[in-house]
Amino acid sequence: MSAGRDTRGRVINVVSAAIVREGALLVVRKRGTESFMLPGGKGEPGEGETETLQRELHEELGCRLHADGLALLGRFEAPAANEPGCVVRAAIYRGDLDGTPVIAAEIAEMLWLDVVGTDEPPIRLAPLLSRHVLPALCEAL
Repeated sequence: MSAGRDTRGRVINVVSAAIVREGALLVVRKRGTESFMLPGGKGEPGEGETETLQRELHEELGCRLHADGLALLGRFEAPAANEPGCVVRAAIYRGDLDGTPVIAAEIAEMLWLDVVGTDEPPIRLAPLLSRHVLPALCEAL
C-alpha cells in the first residue's frame, strides 16, 4: 500500500485455511509484517472461494488442500492486522493439506500453534485469528 493513501473503512475480503494437525494450527507471517495469520488471501475476478484458497495455498506453501473434508468453519470480521483503519472479512475453511508445506511467495515464517492450552501465545496474532478463529476451533475440537 502506498504511503499517504487513505484506507480508513476499507473492507478486505479474504479466504483462509484453518489447518489443524495433532492439536496444532498452521499459521504464517508475511514478509514485512509482525502478526501471524492463517494462510490464504484475496480472490481474483471470477474465482470462487475454494478456487482462491487452493491457488493461494499453492503459491504460499507449495501444496493444496484435499478436496474431500473441506468445510467452512465460519465467516468472521475483525480489524486488519497490517492495514490500519481497514477491516478484514474472511471465509475460513478447515481442511487437510495434500503435501508438506514449504515457505514460498510472500511468506517469511510459518509455525504450528497449539490450539488449546495456550492462554498467551508466544507470538503476535492477527485480530481475526485471536478473536474469532481460535475460539471457533477450540469449540469445534
